[in-house]
Amino acid sequence: MSPRIAVYPGSFDPLHNGHLDIIDRCLPIFDEVVVAVLVNEGKKPLFTTEERVATIQELLRDRPRCRVESFSGLLVDFMDHIEARTVIRGLRAVSDFEYEFQMALMNRRLNARVETVFLMPKEDYSYLSSRLVKEVCGLGGNIEGLVPPLVLDQLHRRLRKADGGGSLPRS
Repeated sequence: MSPRIAVYPGSFDPLHNGHLDIIDRCLPIFDEVVVAVLVNEGKKPLFTTEERVATIQELLRDRPRCRVESFSGLLVDFMDHIEARTVIRGLRAVSDFEYEFQMALMNRRLNARVETVFLMPKEDYSYLSSRLVKEVCGLGGNIEGLVPPLVLDQLHRRLRKADGGGSLPRS
């Protein structure tokens, strides 16, 4: 029997505790979880693809059935390449559903072997997004408990540098 490989795709710029929650929810269901970091320079990410991959690898080092890879192009092509059949997507709120539903149907149209599984994060993370984390941190807000400590340190260093080395409050 083939291993059940799930792909959790995203930009993960940066990875936050809601992402980790979804990954942990996948582990009892699948034999392997591939965190697939999207290469999309058009989004002007705060962290390079290589930085995001390295950070996620460090954060998942104690989860042996997880691996991290980057990809560009169509997700379904990447999935064929690694012989995966399941896409994992997190749904935070009803507002996520329409977009995610359209993507799931398009992926199925492009590759009928691909199925999408939607998981809801812990309620504590139901409002959390990478964009919101960057915005709040950049404005000096307290994001402790929303991102792993490694990511918190990286965000503070990166946003201080972007701020010209000024002192960003560490809430």
